[in-house]
Amino acid sequence: MGEEVLNSFFLIFTGAAIIASLALWGKQPLLVAYIALGALLGPSGLGMVGDIQLLADISTIGIIFLLFLLGLDMQPQALLSVLKKVTHVTLASSLLFAVVGYAIGHFFGFGHVENLIIGAAMMFSSTIIGIKLLPTTILHHRHVGEMMVGMLLMQDFIAILVLTVLLSGKEGQVDLARIGQTLVALPLLVVFCIFFVRHILLKLFTRFDRFGEYVFLLAIGWCMGVAEIAKLVGLSHEIGAFLAGITIATSPISQYIALSLKPLRDFFLIMFFFSLGAQFNLDLLPEIAVPAVLLGAAMLVLKPLVFHFLLRKQSERNWLAWDMSFRLGQISEFSLLIAFVAFQANLIGTLASHLIQAAAILTFLVSSYIVVFSFPNPIAVSDKLRRD
Repeated sequence: MGEEVLNSFFLIFTGAAIIASLALWGKQPLLVAYIALGALLGPSGLGMVGDIQLLADISTIGIIFLLFLLGLDMQPQALLSVLKKVTHVTLASSLLFAVVGYAIGHFFGFGHVENLIIGAAMMFSSTIIGIKLLPTTILHHRHVGEMMVGMLLMQDFIAILVLTVLLSGKEGQVDLARIGQTLVALPLLVVFCIFFVRHILLKLFTRFDRFGEYVFLLAIGWCMGVAEIAKLVGLSHEIGAFLAGITIATSPISQYIALSLKPLRDFFLIMFFFSLGAQFNLDLLPEIAVPAVLLGAAMLVLKPLVFHFLLRKQSERNWLAWDMSFRLGQISEFSLLIAFVAFQANLIGTLASHLIQAAAILTFLVSSYIVVFSFPNPIAVSDKLRRD
């Protein structure tokens, strides 16, 4: 077993280093490269990696860290001021995209619950393409950056709510009793986290902040500890990690923690996207090709048009509205996570899960090309568009 895991790690990270280099050279999102590598080396491809389930189980730690860091980035005061500007646009667009996703799923004969989840997966835009392809000067000092961060954060909050519902799913149906338990346990856990952070955790950080190793260890312990408590009270590890992050977001040390944990998060996320690709059954492509292309194309066309219309209604300038609209004109990484969680909860079948994944990958590729070749970004081929 040990030799097999070591060999799998070699294939994953050496292969990821090679294919990531090719992806960056070709101006492609890295997560697409990791998924492609998983599909190539997994059981449906060359079959070089055996125990995919073990790797998938290990990689879920990356999702826990992802949500912990997402919570760390959500400064409550700044979040409230930005959300006032983007709430209408985000909610209206998310609802419309969900309806379109549901309708396309229904047209191709998927079940009601599957269509709801397909629709939910269409609501979000990619942070990787939306933020990573935005020049740093615009991100930190311009109205575009403020608006995009606000909309993406609002979408992230909606995604957390969706995941909360999905994680209450059991054996192919949504467990209403467990959702009720979640609604009771969630505020109690929030109160506990706030009390513990204020009276214990922040005092420990303040007293021993000179010891970087201790700060790193305490942050991981807090993240995993709250994640485990959340699981014990009927929530989930992911929700617990998010609460652990957001309750220390106002601390001055939060950004140091975020920077310290990002490499660890990336390590596990590479494994997550690799295992996602490895579990992708290439034999199903003929069955999902048409609905995936239609679903992806619908999002690529509708998202820029809808965002542009709503932003113009909000008195944004025409060129600014188009800029933001195309940068947000794709499906999100969260859609892949929703597909994964819903499949694990037996709420959707293999075809529906693969449909969401294929449509998301298609929009990642096409949208990244549109942004790279049409709008200012750090990796533009044209000198005229390249902005750091």
